Amino acid sequence: MKHLTITSPAFEDRGTIPSNYTCDGVDQNPPLAFDGIPHDAKSLALIVEDPDSIGKTWIHWILFNINPATTFISEKGVPARTTQGVNDFGKSGYGGPCPANGTHRYHFKLFALDIILEKTEDVTREEIGKAMEGHILEQAELVGLYTRE
Repeated sequence: MKHLTITSPAFEDRGTIPSNYTCDGVDQNPPLAFDGIPHDAKSLALIVEDPDSIGKTWIHWILFNINPATTFISEKGVPARTTQGVNDFGKSGYGGPCPANGTHRYHFKLFALDIILEKTEDVTREEIGKAMEGHILEQAELVGLYTRE
């Protein structure tokens, strides 16, 4: 059986995220590829977070109710009928890496869910986490690193 995976053609797992996808560049989301999506998944969710942020885990992107047939998200792309939650920059959508100090790790977490979430675009990381509880079929992670010059 294939397991759920998330990769990017822009950087390797534990590799450096190109500056184009950060606050030092165009600040657009990197391309992402999904594989091994469970056949019984009703939706996918993607959460990008930085656990190295001072004081809290910083949320960079929340995407949910992604069609489970989705296998690729392009640069600057959001799949049709996907909902975006609020990141810690206070906006809906992607906010790229912008570490204040040192090298930070950015976790791109992909979740295959057995439900479609009944949430709106103003949802926070805590709310989405609670809504997903007990509904995660499988999860995968891609970690990118970034250091500001």
